[in-house]
Amino acid sequence: MLKKIPVSRLKPGMFVHELCGDWMSHPFWRAKFKLTGGDDLRRIVESGIQHVYIDTDRGLDDQEAVAADVVQAAVEQEIVAAMSAPDDKLVRVSVREEMARARKVHEQAHKVVRSMMGDVRLGKAVSLEDAEPVVEAITSSVLRNSNALMGLIGIKNKDDYTFLHSVSVCTLMIAFGRSLGLAGEELRQGGIGGLLHDIGKMKVPDEVLNKPGRLTDAEFDLIKKHPGDGHAVLLETAGIGAVPLDITRHHHERLDGSGYPDRLAGDAISVMARMAAIVDVYDAITADRCYHKGMPAAEALRKMWEWSSAHFDQKLLQAFMRCVGIYPVGSLVRLESGRLGVVTEQNESSLLTPRVRTFFSTRSNGYIKPELVDLGRKLGSGGGDRIVSAEAPDKWGVDPARFLIAE
Repeated sequence: MLKKIPVSRLKPGMFVHELCGDWMSHPFWRAKFKLTGGDDLRRIVESGIQHVYIDTDRGLDDQEAVAADVVQAAVEQEIVAAMSAPDDKLVRVSVREEMARARKVHEQAHKVVRSMMGDVRLGKAVSLEDAEPVVEAITSSVLRNSNALMGLIGIKNKDDYTFLHSVSVCTLMIAFGRSLGLAGEELRQGGIGGLLHDIGKMKVPDEVLNKPGRLTDAEFDLIKKHPGDGHAVLLETAGIGAVPLDITRHHHERLDGSGYPDRLAGDAISVMARMAAIVDVYDAITADRCYHKGMPAAEALRKMWEWSSAHFDQKLLQAFMRCVGIYPVGSLVRLESGRLGVVTEQNESSLLTPRVRTFFSTRSNGYIKPELVDLGRKLGSGGGDRIVSAEAPDKWGVDPARFLIAE
């Protein structure tokens, strides 16, 4: 049975099923292991992790532990309450109209980031002349209809993760900033920061950056150098602004002071860096990596809310969740009817009832004729169903991206 306990109650003989924090904040990238001695316990405490889930079927129990299903139910109630009054979104064109342009923007941005990072690996400087057109194109697409590009950011492959992650963080920073009322130069600077935030990873050896197993302390120390290395690279970039420098250096800082490289806490972390921390973790934990399987977006948001009191600005996290939706565009969901569908658009009146294109029946275990279902409408008017769970595409062997828009 899975149960949640504070780290203070963790002891040898317990089986750690999950550490309550993002993978990039600690060296235990493969989090399931039996605690056998004090060294691992010390590393967990030093990483800033405050709670863990233990598996009592595989290790010692704790009489004060809380069952995982009880924790999950409480978190979901908190999220629903926090999301009860979503902000209105300005949509200028439909997802279908914007998707073709969004795909071109996404593809071109990927190529530019790959080229820029390749230059950094060779010791060359970053040029804003390369970065700025990408940010402008992404901003224009987001302003026309953010759902199109937001639906594409989940499409990644393990080999190109670092480059596609940078494009995704840029896109999410712009969408997030716009939802908070940012505009003009302030929004542009946030986008540049998102695009360049991981530039320092090009100073990390590939065998460490893409290591499939657990990192040693020395290897994790190398990983933790990338914000400072990226900051140093950008200091040599002509015309770089204070915001991208701040985001690059501080996107791994955490509110409780457990982050890196400067262990900033509370108000010492800027709003832009707090936004970047949320965006960076969300995109990282929803992506497949060489060392972990990505979470469905809805599950990732629930986990982040659970961690938020120590790691993230909870008001900003709430705003981010309103921006992307409880079930973000591109998410695979299972409906009460037994159908699987991909979320195509948010419903501004309720984030629990997005528009979904169904395409698969879990009852017959086969594809069905795609149908657009507005979960905010009643039966007989294009609705009449509800989401019962977020699903992992590989569980069903389907590719939701194929059905994001009608053919």
